Amino acid sequence: MRSLKTFFYVCLSHTYVKRKVKVMQHKIKLRPDEVKDFVSAATRCDCDVDIFYNSFIVDAKSIIGVLGLNFNQILTVAYNGYEPDFERILRKWAVAV
Repeated sequence: MRSLKTFFYVCLSHTYVKRKVKVMQHKIKLRPDEVKDFVSAATRCDCDVDIFYNSFIVDAKSIIGVLGLNFNQILTVAYNGYEPDFERILRKWAVAV
């Protein structure tokens, strides 16, 4: 089984694009009534957005997946690239760790 990093490099090498893509991560705290706004913001991103805590990883563009998370935990949002609009929206749920 290949790691995600290896798979990503292989995909890029087949298209002859060799550049580093930075994975952005933000710690957030959500309430169940904020899930709709969060998923709506994640859906507007062109890149894949994941949200996780411990070993649970879900697609942040899936409202059912996000609703299945434990909202008592601090969640981590991860995505590839730089999305200034999404980062601005994430600030309202940001937590200091």
